[in-house]
Amino acid sequence: MREEKQLLLDDLADKIRTSKGFVVAQYKDFSATRSRDFRNQLAKIGAEFEVVRKRVFIKAAEATGVTLNSDSFSGHIAVIFANEDPTITVKSTVKYAEDNANTILPLGGHLDGAVCSKEDLAAIAKLPNLPEMRAQFLGLLQAPMAQTLGALQAILASPLYCLDEKSKQS
Repeated sequence: MREEKQLLLDDLADKIRTSKGFVVAQYKDFSATRSRDFRNQLAKIGAEFEVVRKRVFIKAAEATGVTLNSDSFSGHIAVIFANEDPTITVKSTVKYAEDNANTILPLGGHLDGAVCSKEDLAAIAKLPNLPEMRAQFLGLLQAPMAQTLGALQAILASPLYCLDEKSKQS
């Protein structure tokens, strides 16, 4: 029995090390169909869902140097490992929780080297994703230049419009 727990602990520690982040969630009324649907949804974004024992997970996290607030973990827990983009994993988990009558409740996580509370996860879920942020930033940089160009074009074009109107009146 001891060897099995050690293998599980080593497996979890390896997943924590290799993933880009993870979300710890409480699950309830989670049928096999819902579990399959959620796992399929996560697989599309490069994440995986794993049901774990609290003590083993906390020991595995501590073995990798991640200190979690285990007091906030209640009930049955699962871990959603983000192998691609952790932000999209958080957004997907929070959206699934909202759409499915809170069968999954995000409790906390570890993203980009920082421990996150459930409030942090809710705030991250509301943020735009990276491509949207880049587009907004480029739009912010482009706006003053576009307005300056429009003003210069109006200054140059207005005498031509005046001359054109004057020639039509004659």
